[in-house]
Amino acid sequence: MRIAVDAQRCQGHALCAVVAPDLFDLSEEDGHAVPWAAAVPAGREAEAEHAEAGCPERAVELES
Repeated sequence: MRIAVDAQRCQGHALCAVVAPDLFDLSEEDGHAVPWAAAVPAGREAEAEHAEAGCPERAVELES
C-alpha cells in the first residue's frame, strides 16, 4: 500500500499525524503533513486507512 498527501488539499489539521504518528511528519515550513515513507509498513495498514478517513480535507491518499 502506498501513501501520499495532496499538498494542495492539506490544511495542516494534523489529524493524520495524531492518528498515525509513525506514518506522518509535519513540515516545519507550513505544518502540513508529509508521509515518512511512500510505502505503508506491513501491519500498519489499518492506521493508514484511519488517517485517510479522518482527514477533513481528504488530502491523505492511499493506493493498493
